[in-house]
Amino acid sequence: MQTRKLYYEDAYTRRFQSEVLRCEKAKDGWAVVLKATAFFPEEGGQEADTGTLDGVRVLDVRERDGVIVHTTDRPLTAGRTVTGALDWPERFRKMQTHTGEHIVSGLIHRAYGYDNVGFHLGAGGCTVDFSGELTRVQLDEIEEQANAAVWQDLPVLARFPLASELAEMDYRSKLELTHDVRIVTIGEVDACACCAPHVSSTGQIGQIKLLDFMRHRGGVRVWIKAGSDALADYQARYEAALAVSGLLNAPQSDIAAGVEKLLAQRDALKHELTGLRRQMAQVQAAALESRPGHMLLFGPADEDSMRILANAGMEKCGGVCAVFSGEEGDYRFVMGSRSVDMRAFIREHGPALKARGGGQSRMISGRCTAARAELEAFFQ
Repeated sequence: MQTRKLYYEDAYTRRFQSEVLRCEKAKDGWAVVLKATAFFPEEGGQEADTGTLDGVRVLDVRERDGVIVHTTDRPLTAGRTVTGALDWPERFRKMQTHTGEHIVSGLIHRAYGYDNVGFHLGAGGCTVDFSGELTRVQLDEIEEQANAAVWQDLPVLARFPLASELAEMDYRSKLELTHDVRIVTIGEVDACACCAPHVSSTGQIGQIKLLDFMRHRGGVRVWIKAGSDALADYQARYEAALAVSGLLNAPQSDIAAGVEKLLAQRDALKHELTGLRRQMAQVQAAALESRPGHMLLFGPADEDSMRILANAGMEKCGGVCAVFSGEEGDYRFVMGSRSVDMRAFIREHGPALKARGGGQSRMISGRCTAARAELEAFFQ
């Protein structure tokens, strides 16, 4: 017996009553089948609804051959009538976003002929993959048109046309469908085969924002926020801009210029610091005294300065000059020698030094996780 799908009859059903037909132990909880349900199962790229059945938590919902199975955290008694309650804000968020995605996909298909070839709608938002590439300018135009459709408060209609009627319809679909095809129509903007719940009019979406995009498998992947998701995203960005504005002591409208100026100052200071480090390395190198064995030095942070020191040290020692920089257990190194093949040296002694690296026969570089005391003991 197939489950009666209340979300097809009224997408705004938040609470309902239904008989428990069966309840069985499952891997991740209990598998509960109801006579009717308003819980939408994971399908078509949209994650399942969540909520409760008589206070028992619904963790997941799946459909198997027309039967909808609810995974719950506790068992329910077969034959009992239970009250279902959806996590409505989450469900309505998905309805807003999914209808918004239809508008965007319909506009892109109409303007460029691209198909929606991938869709995911979950707690983290919505991504859509299109079969062709789009530019930022093109997506900005689509976003403007999509929001114009929202402001017109167009009707959103979902129905199952007769097979003869369906054959004459022009609609989008990822699959070749022949029966029980549900068509969601949004004014003159879009008609698409879809099994998910939608808002009843576009005005209920509120707003649509195309956040980002990237090339993906010969086409483009677009990140979309709509409705309450778009508002939450704006609020997060506003708070971030407000915080940066305070740190820069600049109006929000000037934070980009302020950050650009700050980065330029940082780069200038980094350049100056690098020069000072090299000068310090040269002073340290000039003060080195000759010795017959190995030479271990802990010195400057940048690799160029480390090489200056290693080059000087290898001329004043009879073995290996090893220069380390970093923190305890996380060192970078440059090692050099006039008499020792450094590639053979690291192969032989790398395990003892907890080090990995490579380079030329006279000089190598890399990283090691040994403690300072271990390094001192080894090079003595």
